[in-house]
Amino acid sequence: MSGVLTLGETMAALRTEAPLRLGGPARLSVAGSESNVAIGLARLGHRADWLGVVGADQPGELVLRTLRAEGVGLRYARTTADAATGFIAFDRAARDVTRVSYHRRGSAGSTLTAAEAEAAVAGCAPERVHLTGITPALSGTAGAAVLAAARTARTVGARVSLDVNYRARLWSRAEAAAALRALLPLVDTVFASEDELDLLTSAEDAVPALLAAGVPEVVVTAGAAGARAHTPGRSHVRAAAATTVADSIGAGDAFVAGYLSAALDGLPVGERLARGVVAGAFCVGGHGDWESLPTRADLALLAHGDGTALR
Repeated sequence: MSGVLTLGETMAALRTEAPLRLGGPARLSVAGSESNVAIGLARLGHRADWLGVVGADQPGELVLRTLRAEGVGLRYARTTADAATGFIAFDRAARDVTRVSYHRRGSAGSTLTAAEAEAAVAGCAPERVHLTGITPALSGTAGAAVLAAARTARTVGARVSLDVNYRARLWSRAEAAAALRALLPLVDTVFASEDELDLLTSAEDAVPALLAAGVPEVVVTAGAAGARAHTPGRSHVRAAAATTVADSIGAGDAFVAGYLSAALDGLPVGERLARGVVAGAFCVGGHGDWESLPTRADLALLAHGDGTALR
């Protein structure tokens, strides 16, 4: 058993530094929460496999080429001629306010199936399976795939992490709550922002309720305020790493990659938080979902401070 398997949709991504309606220069890349985490883990020296579906088109080739170049395993990825690769556009509405436009309804990524998820988890036998609340919002079959992945993870002894990652444009809070709460009995680590906790429980004091319900580890992210992790009988708090923010998109995925990396290394919860906030700082210091994610050798660089030239 080794590494992490994650599953979801990766899309072709268009980015502009001005409002998209004005036209002008744009940069083409790829984006997807689950593949962002996989790239982050691969850069930190871990085995990371991605399960997903792309179209038999040039955007699909871009997705596969990018993930392959980043060292992400694609043995369970599928290409289909029956649907197109999803597309996402980011445009800068204000200094660090980003607008997102989705074109993913009926996309190739939404055709992921439970059978594929079961086969991938059983075949990969990873140490961890990482899921998000985005994938079950894509379609009924994708939702079934997420549930199947979590169930199969139990049979192979893999730990399961779930990042809530609520997307209001994809489904309602009620729909999200129903799907995510069904997953909780199979989950070992939950990642959520403060305003997502109510999707996991109706209890007023969410974290103690989740721990009492049997979730072993609840990690609450708070952006510039850092993050905290709760386990039965113990809570840890970590401030965000000091940095200049260029683009906050992808910070949550970077944090998750850093946290899971430290967990794979067998580090305690406090050190998992520390690596998570450092990875998040690298991400927000550059542009793009994953382009600025650190390698293992990079992790110590922030300690030098802004303006340092290493000669």
